[in-house]
Amino acid sequence: MAPEEVRSERAALERDTANSDQPAPTPSAGAGAGRHIPPASLARLTIYLRALSAMLADGIERVSSEELAEAAGVNSPKLRKDLSYLGSYGTRGVGYDVPYLSGQISAALGLTLNWRVAIVGAGNLGRALAGYPGFGSRGFEVVALFDADPMVIGQEVGWLRISPVDSLEAVLAKTGANMAVLSVPAEVAQDLCDRLVESGITSILSFAPVVLQAPEHVQIRKVDMATELQILAYHAQRSQVSQIAARARLAR
Repeated sequence: MAPEEVRSERAALERDTANSDQPAPTPSAGAGAGRHIPPASLARLTIYLRALSAMLADGIERVSSEELAEAAGVNSPKLRKDLSYLGSYGTRGVGYDVPYLSGQISAALGLTLNWRVAIVGAGNLGRALAGYPGFGSRGFEVVALFDADPMVIGQEVGWLRISPVDSLEAVLAKTGANMAVLSVPAEVAQDLCDRLVESGITSILSFAPVVLQAPEHVQIRKVDMATELQILAYHAQRSQVSQIAARARLAR
């Protein structure tokens, strides 16, 4: 994530405050589909869904906003604000129906659709992503894995056989891939991004350390682990400074 994107997301997080706690009838599942949801709230919806999935696994059918907020690590007014974008307000004294709310969030996030993912780049990261079992349970099926290295082409990762990147367009068409992950060096990322877009891919997750250019209708999410570590270092430094200042005050 670029620094300006981080600042924008943090500003959105700070602006997010709760509105009324008054309950309202819960509409049909999928009411949030197609509705604009702020980026910060969208990110938190994925956290709520993970918490709800854990509750479902434990057989929990009802949850209060306070309990769900605690499980997600946010305050309950912010949670109610986020869920209001789905038209879901719960019922006072009863809370949320866990399976129903899980279905609402899944529909709003597009997880009820069939997402077929192609991973371009079969290095350590690409292989790890291809073998990650959590994708399937969240509605993502990895259908193709590509690389340019003749030494790895043809090798198998799980049930996938690594395809040559020269056959990118043909394999994308054959597998019906509609989403892609780029795990390649910066110098080849833009060319591969262009080829993906020309093949009809409009949703791309990029781990390449470069800003990619694409038409407006193409959604690109950039994961920059170095930037995220820098942000962690900033917060760790602030925490250390605060601890040193506190000890100094106690020593006076």
